[in-house]
Amino acid sequence: MPAIARRLPPPVDKPAATRDKLRKSLLSWYDRNGRELPWRLRGQRPDPYRVWLSEVMLQQTTAAAVGPYYARFLMLFPSVQALARAPREDVLNAWAGLGYYSRARNLHAAAQTMAADGIPREEEGWRALPGIGPYTAAAIAAIAHGQAANPVDGNIERVMSRLHAVETPLPAAKAELRAHAAALVTKHRPGDWAQALMDLGATICTPRSPKCDTCPWRPHCAAFAGGAPETYPRKTAKASRPERCGAVFVVYRGGDIWCERRPEKGLLAGMPGLPTTEWRPEAWDEASALAHAPVKAAWIKRAQVRHVFTHFTLTLDVYAAKTKPRGAGFWGDESALPSVFRKAAIAAKR
Repeated sequence: MPAIARRLPPPVDKPAATRDKLRKSLLSWYDRNGRELPWRLRGQRPDPYRVWLSEVMLQQTTAAAVGPYYARFLMLFPSVQALARAPREDVLNAWAGLGYYSRARNLHAAAQTMAADGIPREEEGWRALPGIGPYTAAAIAAIAHGQAANPVDGNIERVMSRLHAVETPLPAAKAELRAHAAALVTKHRPGDWAQALMDLGATICTPRSPKCDTCPWRPHCAAFAGGAPETYPRKTAKASRPERCGAVFVVYRGGDIWCERRPEKGLLAGMPGLPTTEWRPEAWDEASALAHAPVKAAWIKRAQVRHVFTHFTLTLDVYAAKTKPRGAGFWGDESALPSVFRKAAIAAKR
């Protein structure tokens, strides 16, 4: 009896083979197309201080915005010891305009710890420092120390969600996306691998209008195969951002502006600021606002400015007057003010 011919299923690509293809294609792409950034010194051994500084600055801030601040910081504080010795006020002033000022306070505190105890060499050691979360610690470990760490930021979450067409919405999908990223990590070029993933998300696999035609992972991308990669990652609908209102008071003396030091705790803690009312949900009428002015004067309402913080949007009425300030404060340069107060100071001149 003749043997019955059986139709065998097509061969299935094994996970290890798929991983190797993904790694080879992405690293080849990175070698040709990786971004030239001030903190990337190709062909040189990475400096952990510079890697740490850049990663902290890049938290919730674009590379384009970070570049000038990074260069200025290195001029002012060329080493962890120099940063640790600097007065905190100098560090905060150098940070002014970059936002999320708790990063600057944590940066200074961490520098003081490292100046005393040494710079960590392991991911766990970095995690123990102020202002260093899982992503930043893993990024430093991979880039500065060549460890097979798994840094996962928003760019990498987006890449993984599209590569695997993950239907679970963020933030619930975070653990799944982290696991997908971890499956691709090896001991071969871990720093380059981490930066290649970051660059892929920042320049190709962008939130809107991803450049799929030039993506090295297009043949493997489940979201591209499904025809709608821009719809990933799935996201849970966000609640509307609360609105707050306040008034701010501007006094000039030549090119200087009267400033007050913000409280040591809370939003913009320890930063120079302008005298201001409480920031509350209800709008301030002029009489109520002027009752909180730092000094009685002929205040004139010059403008209204809006500023978006992470958790709320603030609308400030800007009052200006020619008067002699009183109370605790100091004359300063508006360029050292946080963005919200710098907006008000500029608006007061109009």
